[in-house]
Amino acid sequence: MNTTQSRTKLLLALASLTALGPLSIDFYLPGFPAMSADLGVPIGTIQLSLSAFFIGISIGQLFYGPWTDRVGRKQPLYVGLVLYIASSIAIVFTSTAEGLIFWRLIQAFGGCAGMVVARAVVRDAYPVEETARVFSILMLITGVAPILAPTLGGFMTAWFGWRSIFLTLAILSSLSLLMVRFVLPETGAPNHDVSYHPLKVFRSYQEVFREPSFVTYVFMGSIAAAGMFAYISGSPYVFMEKYGLSETQYGWVFGMNAFGLIAASQVNRYWLHRRHGSEIIQRASTMHALVASALLVLTLFGHPPLSMLLVLVFAYMALLGFIFPNSAAMTLMPFGKNAGAASALMGSVQMVLGAAAAALVSSFHNQTVYPMLIGMAVCALLSYSTLMLGSGRIRHRSLAI
Repeated sequence: MNTTQSRTKLLLALASLTALGPLSIDFYLPGFPAMSADLGVPIGTIQLSLSAFFIGISIGQLFYGPWTDRVGRKQPLYVGLVLYIASSIAIVFTSTAEGLIFWRLIQAFGGCAGMVVARAVVRDAYPVEETARVFSILMLITGVAPILAPTLGGFMTAWFGWRSIFLTLAILSSLSLLMVRFVLPETGAPNHDVSYHPLKVFRSYQEVFREPSFVTYVFMGSIAAAGMFAYISGSPYVFMEKYGLSETQYGWVFGMNAFGLIAASQVNRYWLHRRHGSEIIQRASTMHALVASALLVLTLFGHPPLSMLLVLVFAYMALLGFIFPNSAAMTLMPFGKNAGAASALMGSVQMVLGAAAAALVSSFHNQTVYPMLIGMAVCALLSYSTLMLGSGRIRHRSLAI
């Protein structure tokens, strides 16, 4: 990055790609009740479209990883974004829940290209010691999406119908495609030694998994993210149906929680000048486990007071602002030439666990707050346990070496 201007342009291009995933999730959440009524299916069926999106992202990233390492970063982006645009338009015209679920799967398969490439470009273009700060900056820029998207989605659903949300996504992804063409530089040199053969691809991922720090941080970060997805999947019912919030009010609640996550990520950015990312993530994970324990206690009250629930969920989400950028940086730190494969595997693990969490919340939907709260709490406690166990193994290996 030779100039401040080129650095800013690169960050904006990466942000447009990174924001596409969370925007695709958060934007349509307030439309769940309207979609359920329009398509004539229970809201639990509509929630399956969210699980389908997670599954599409999980599988798709595994294809983009070796592809970006072999041909460079930009070519896969063109294909993925065109696929995303086409599927978004298809959803606008769908008339069945099955069509919605199918096209959300395809939409995810296209959109995940941006997620893989953005992380790989960060690893390509910045020194290792700067990656956690860059991820924090990206969380600030892309934080506008989860903060504003549910609120705008609620307004758009009320004024123009839920289909307008997907038309808007098609337009925004078209703008991202233009940024890839005219702003994003090619940071990855083609490497024809990277093979598309399934066995060799599997071995390349197997090699990534042999790195203990990768295993520790990818799973602790992904399990923590699964707790967020349990919240995303269950929150429309909990807040709008159980507590009677309107679509607009739900959008504000969702936006405030997203604001907490983004604000914490910026505090993390400054703390990284004084403390190592591994130390910050240890402390944040401990606090996250304590909040999770409080959520479990809260379930004993059956239908907890809204004010108490809002405070704990806000704290839960804010602590993720310290966990996500540091776990991402620590996960990718050992990798250089195969950063695409590591990025893809990291994203795939995260989304597999996210899809599982969202599906379980939907499957155990019983018209109570329990599925969401228990799912969030269990994920945070498992994430903390994974970090504690993995950190011990990493220290043991370092002493052995």
